[in-house]
Amino acid sequence: MKGIDKMGLGLYIIICLFAILNIYSVEEAAGKRQAIWFGISLLMGFIIFVSRPKLFENFSAIGYFIGILLLIGLFPFGTKVLGQRNWYKLGPLSLQPVEFAKIGTALMLSNFLSSPDYKRYSQKSIWKALLIIAVPAVVVLAIPDVGSMLVFSSFLIPMYREGLSGFIFGLIGLVAAVFLFSIGVNPLYVIAALALLYAYAYFKNKNNISWNIFSISIWAGSFVLLSALAWFSPIVLKKLPTHQRERIEVLYLGEKNFRETSGYNLLFSKTAIGSGGLLGKGFKNGSITRGEFVPEQSTDYIFCAVGEEWGFLGSAGLVLIYALYIARIYYLAENQKSKFNRVFGYCFASILFFHFGINLFMVLGLFPTVGIPLPYFSYGGSSLLAFSTMTFIFFKLNYTDKRALV
Repeated sequence: MKGIDKMGLGLYIIICLFAILNIYSVEEAAGKRQAIWFGISLLMGFIIFVSRPKLFENFSAIGYFIGILLLIGLFPFGTKVLGQRNWYKLGPLSLQPVEFAKIGTALMLSNFLSSPDYKRYSQKSIWKALLIIAVPAVVVLAIPDVGSMLVFSSFLIPMYREGLSGFIFGLIGLVAAVFLFSIGVNPLYVIAALALLYAYAYFKNKNNISWNIFSISIWAGSFVLLSALAWFSPIVLKKLPTHQRERIEVLYLGEKNFRETSGYNLLFSKTAIGSGGLLGKGFKNGSITRGEFVPEQSTDYIFCAVGEEWGFLGSAGLVLIYALYIARIYYLAENQKSKFNRVFGYCFASILFFHFGINLFMVLGLFPTVGIPLPYFSYGGSSLLAFSTMTFIFFKLNYTDKRALV
């Protein structure tokens, strides 16, 4: 154990054991199966720790392309679950390849960003890195699995650490804000707000920008595109399948207006969490979770069981543990001597951050339901094994890095 990060490993084990306890409370058979998968994950961790550390860097391209092939194979061979063809059925077992494609993408991106071919501020290098992320993300979107596609955007964080301009984050945030506000507000008001924002930006930067045909085209073109997005967003929303449209409308109109359809999950999710009070109802005493009122209770909505049975203190404690764990991964990543190790650590922590944040906001009604599992916590062998594999790969890399002389 000497050299292994005991804080990170300890937090990982605490989360996994608490997850098994909560899954068992909701569904005893699922809890037992999750315990078996945890044992398999620990065995995987042992195999990773006795492997050569360069193995992950040298075979990153193979892992990346295998992940993409598994995703493409879903179209002819995948099994459709809840409208998404994102599972392979292997007898009694099920495999969700998108979870393992994230590992391959993280390894491939880490390999490229740490290679001599990558130039920190080169547009060519940045476009190559974005292509590495975009290929699996587009395939995932075609499945369609919008939730997992959103997680692939987490790879922009390690890219930002390695030289990607922060402008792209502002642009993504502005596009998302325009889309969401245009759904709930008259698009003309959104376009007027954009005009004011652009006017402010112009007067703020008019002396710092070389105004020529190119820069004027960028400013005018981006304003036109954002205005078009604002105008057509409500139209696009109406064209979406009913269940997808309602998942977005629930954020504005409230879950009670959709209590028989897309708001049903959220209504009972909030009820379960709120009914736990300060200290909760106790282990296996949650009437809502035990009554299976919330669909996907042991998977995407497992946080409801924590809220009802362990109360506000238990829920807050779990959030704190996750925050400490993710912050620990970022801290260790930043202090790696090897650039490959650092980038992979940032990829791993960012994936955890996106999964945790989206799942928590989804359960609390602050984000549309998109089917994102809570890392290590939601029931599912593929998810637990994939997250555990990333965990032990990074702990192995960190272990090797700390023992390196330079």
